[in-house]
Amino acid sequence: MIIPTEPIGSIPRPPALQQALSAHANGRLDDQELARFQQAAIADTMARLAELGCPVLVDGEQSKPSFLTYPLAGLAGLDPHGAVIPFADGHTRQLPRLTMGPFRYQAHAADYLRAAQRHTDRPVKQAVIAPSALSLLYPAEPIPAYTREEFLRDLADEAEADIRGCLDAGAHAVQLDFTEGRLSLKLDPSGGLLKDLVAVNNEVLGRFGRADRARLGVHTCPGGDQDSTHSLDVDYADLLPTLFELNVGNFYVQLAGEPDPERVLRVIAEHLRPDVRVFVGVTDPINPVVETAEEVRDRVLAAARHIPVDQLGTCDDCGFAPFADDTSTPREVAFAKIEARVRGTGLAAAALS
Repeated sequence: MIIPTEPIGSIPRPPALQQALSAHANGRLDDQELARFQQAAIADTMARLAELGCPVLVDGEQSKPSFLTYPLAGLAGLDPHGAVIPFADGHTRQLPRLTMGPFRYQAHAADYLRAAQRHTDRPVKQAVIAPSALSLLYPAEPIPAYTREEFLRDLADEAEADIRGCLDAGAHAVQLDFTEGRLSLKLDPSGGLLKDLVAVNNEVLGRFGRADRARLGVHTCPGGDQDSTHSLDVDYADLLPTLFELNVGNFYVQLAGEPDPERVLRVIAEHLRPDVRVFVGVTDPINPVVETAEEVRDRVLAAARHIPVDQLGTCDDCGFAPFADDTSTPREVAFAKIEARVRGTGLAAAALS
């Protein structure tokens, strides 16, 4: 028996790349020189994941500015003062605000994927930002000569192209990062905003056939930045029923950091469709303590009491460094947690056999 296990995405950047990013920001390093540091970090990341026995690799988002904003760098008509996302520890992240149309991606995830594939012949997964997150760029006041409806049509076309490009380039799986899903219930407890965000995503996902949707997935978490979250206090029971309406074949669900994982598993079991796989989080990137393989095994076995094994997978709760400047988790700790996930998932599969 094999239980699939996949990373979520980001890995902390090595110190050399962090220094290069700082030098580039200060004008002391040009784009070409920075790219060399990024490619070296990608090669190292993928080699180390392979050494740990990861069946599916990622590039660790070593060359992304963040999981959220990679399509936006260089886009005209952006005001930096958009929606503010507050985290529990008091720090914030701020989205830009769109001021003009048309909306077009300036970078595509398939380019990151192809750069990663040059370093391996193993399956490579690619994370993309969910169109629902980028829908938040449009301001409350209408943009002159560019309606919200026009923006959403452009956004759907761009998001489809981003996903399709990864599938065509041979991605093992394409994961839509949907961290704003849980946050939306904090902003609008009625669930209306969540339904709107799911509708934005399903407009794009509905353009793919059944075979493609089997390679598509959605990741949900309460945020994970600088060892803090933005919506851990939102009840999963309010999110998951609507989340499972998304037209994908895979769900990556943060679980290890939950105060009551068994309750969450019961909710998942209640709303699980027969044609999907749920990858449950078995390592917590925010907790500095490295899980043992045996702890991971026990978490997988607990999940298997609620989710059919042929619909079960494992993952990390979140990315370890979703923004390039996040140095809260040491790189070595991230790899140690990933090793525990891989080994512990294998132990659970052996026990279930």
